[in-house]
Amino acid sequence: MSRRSVRTVLPLVAVAALAGTAFFGVGQATAEHAVPRSDKEIPNLDQVKTKIEAYYGDIETEDGEHYASPRGNYAKQTRGIAAKARKDIERDLRGHGHHRGGHRGGKPAIVLDVDDTTLLTYNFERRIGYNFSTEAQDDYLRTEDMAPVFGMRKLVNWAHGKGVTVFLVTGRAEYQRDWSVRNLEKAGYDMPVDKEHFFLKDEKNPPAYLECGSDCTTVEYKSGTRAHIEDQGYDILANFGDQYSDLAGGHAAREVKLPNPMYYLP
Repeated sequence: MSRRSVRTVLPLVAVAALAGTAFFGVGQATAEHAVPRSDKEIPNLDQVKTKIEAYYGDIETEDGEHYASPRGNYAKQTRGIAAKARKDIERDLRGHGHHRGGHRGGKPAIVLDVDDTTLLTYNFERRIGYNFSTEAQDDYLRTEDMAPVFGMRKLVNWAHGKGVTVFLVTGRAEYQRDWSVRNLEKAGYDMPVDKEHFFLKDEKNPPAYLECGSDCTTVEYKSGTRAHIEDQGYDILANFGDQYSDLAGGHAAREVKLPNPMYYLP
């Protein structure tokens, strides 16, 4: 999630959690905006929202806020993805320098998106009725803290403890940095979240390593930043994201897709 000029608000009924190099073509097929031939091809929006709430195991508090259940299907799925990723990274670390992709012999690293990859936006999305605006996001990030995505805090802190450098690459805006750092620290992420490890989108002063400057697409911005990380001597063992645009463009040995049926970002 970020300062989105383009965002598909209508939720996708099912977004599969995929990992590996062949994910992108499959994912694109689920996200195409084909023109329906009749109303029967369009899911009922209210019913889709109900399914999303059931998938997350919606918990409503006395003050009317909504949170995802740690026992819901979303939590079970993300914990499973995190557990598999840990096994893959453990295997990579044992044979570091010989696995596929990346810069062989480089310093091991992982790259993660923020929203719905490390921090869960479910309460925010429910509060705004899935109707994103920059103003609503700013108000929320300024005053509220999101919970960690189930399973991901444990994975990230484990990787950091094993000497894997953790980088965050988000579409959030640079001016949202302080709010984001506060939230990540309160959510229990132990890795450094300074400017060397936490990349936010700076449209006013884009970094020189991005040839597209302030006109980067999400794919160009994120893959270009991963290329920059590799140029610093890092071998990106895995790249984590909830959107296919988080993962496209290479510069990682493995892509790990987190589920997100609430919105789609091209």
